[in-house]
Amino acid sequence: MNTARYYHTATTLTNGSVLVTGGDGDSGYLNTAELYNPSTGTWTTTGSMNAAREWPTASILANGLVLVAGGYGTGSSYLNSAELYNPSTGNWTITGNMNAQREFHTASTLANGKVLVTGGYNAGGFLSIADLYNPSTGTWTTTGSMNTARLYDTACTLANGSVLVTGGQSSSSSSSYLNSAELYNPSTGTWTITGSMNAVRCYHTASTLANGLVLVAGGYGTSSSYLNSAELYNPSTGTWTITGNMSFARRSHIASTLSNGSVLVAGGQTSGGGFLSSAELYNPSTGIWTTTGSMNAARIDHTASILANGSVLVAAGFNGSVNLNSVEIY
Repeated sequence: MNTARYYHTATTLTNGSVLVTGGDGDSGYLNTAELYNPSTGTWTTTGSMNAAREWPTASILANGLVLVAGGYGTGSSYLNSAELYNPSTGNWTITGNMNAQREFHTASTLANGKVLVTGGYNAGGFLSIADLYNPSTGTWTTTGSMNTARLYDTACTLANGSVLVTGGQSSSSSSSYLNSAELYNPSTGTWTITGSMNAVRCYHTASTLANGLVLVAGGYGTSSSYLNSAELYNPSTGTWTITGNMSFARRSHIASTLSNGSVLVAGGQTSGGGFLSSAELYNPSTGIWTTTGSMNAARIDHTASILANGSVLVAAGFNGSVNLNSVEIY
């Protein structure tokens, strides 16, 4: 890439290109953006965002625009601003502000085209408030709040249209790591508590499988423990079952569901503060993980994007000493 960065976003556009935005760079928070062209394997700079921001969210809308929201920016400021990237022009336009400033939040695109933003953190503390973005009006409305404030959690959209939020942290205390989970119903705008995970975890990953189950893997748990455990959520029963352990305990890794149904996990941080280049594959049919080829660079807080040909593009991150601009394809 043209710029080393971590805490950035990566979004696969309808034309197959990958848009990378913002993050932390060598000189501070970034507003720059760049595009990866899978046909040529090259990066080109595109229009810069109106605001520098780390750890925002990025969501592709039904109209092909990309909504970037929130994050943390210059002047030590938590952001409630949002903006839209137009792939046809390469330009950004400001859209409505969220009702809460936030970083470390999640964003989920609903079946009705709206974007649900949940949780996170700002100067007032840990958040349970949730916002809905309406692409037709460019405005945000508050919707039902989660039962528990949380950040470093995950959110994934289920086959029935509900959004499952899992784990995270609810306060600055290490005893506040969560195993709880809850479901957002877009029809009613309300949250209901569902079964709790078997392990408390934050900085984990959650992946929706082809069979409709959700695979949660790794993370950081009680007693400052890095986790190699994984478990499956069944939306039909609202319960979790333990599945095979990963070969490596890891947090802040990436997880990508491949076209063959397997889940690729790569990188992250492990016990003793080590940074990982290792990767492994989960087979939903057997519930077993197998190691696969390692990345060329150890990295944390990187991004992974599925390309049209089924390959996975891993971009940037941090290796424990320097910010990365390197990119590799699995």
